[in-house]
Amino acid sequence: MVQEAEQFRAEDEVQREKVTAKNSLESLAFNMKSTVEDEKLQDKISPEDKKTIVDKCNEVIAWLDRNQMAEKEEYDHQQKELEKVCNPIISKLYQGAYAIFPYFQGQAYWMCI
Repeated sequence: MVQEAEQFRAEDEVQREKVTAKNSLESLAFNMKSTVEDEKLQDKISPEDKKTIVDKCNEVIAWLDRNQMAEKEEYDHQQKELEKVCNPIISKLYQGAYAIFPYFQGQAYWMCI
């Protein structure tokens, strides 16, 4: 009985990690898309950068819809790919915001944009 409990505990942990990875990816995709579509950001982000992020987010969201039973590693891979597209663009926004509002350095990016 103790062995069974240990086995179930290990399986539960694997499932928890998978759900956490999925939720993290889903949250990142929706948050990034929402951020670049925000009215306050329209004069700070180029249409090309906005399209790049929105397209990648839509691609990830569609992937999530098709892959509900993916493994943790697949979710992690998709998140890295999304970050690879978004991080350089968001970094540019950080730099522009810091040049205008240096007081906000170190704060969350959505607070200073």
